[in-house]
Amino acid sequence: MAEDTKKGGMTVAEAGRKGGVKVAQERGRAFYEQIGRKGGEPVKAERGHEFYEQIGKKGGESVRASRGAAFYSEIGHKGGQKVRELIEQGKRMVREQKEKLDELGNLKKSEE
Repeated sequence: MAEDTKKGGMTVAEAGRKGGVKVAQERGRAFYEQIGRKGGEPVKAERGHEFYEQIGKKGGESVRASRGAAFYSEIGHKGGQKVRELIEQGKRMVREQKEKLDELGNLKKSEE
């Protein structure tokens, strides 16, 4: 295979990965977002929304075949836990802000 053939001490895959890392360091995330959008818009115009549904379904079936249906249950559970943590974090921040505001209000009243 071409991937296993070494020229100059690295495989084609290694060279591609090295080049990708360098581009990412030089240009940043916005570059990849821009080129993704630039490529995605013509595909969307040409093939339509259904195309993305089909490739998403195909990818999901492939993951199910390789990792099993339990994988989806596991990642769904992890996602639910993360959402719960974020909600609790938000509630905690709101409580802390209210407490700070109450303290400030009490300080202003005592100064009067």
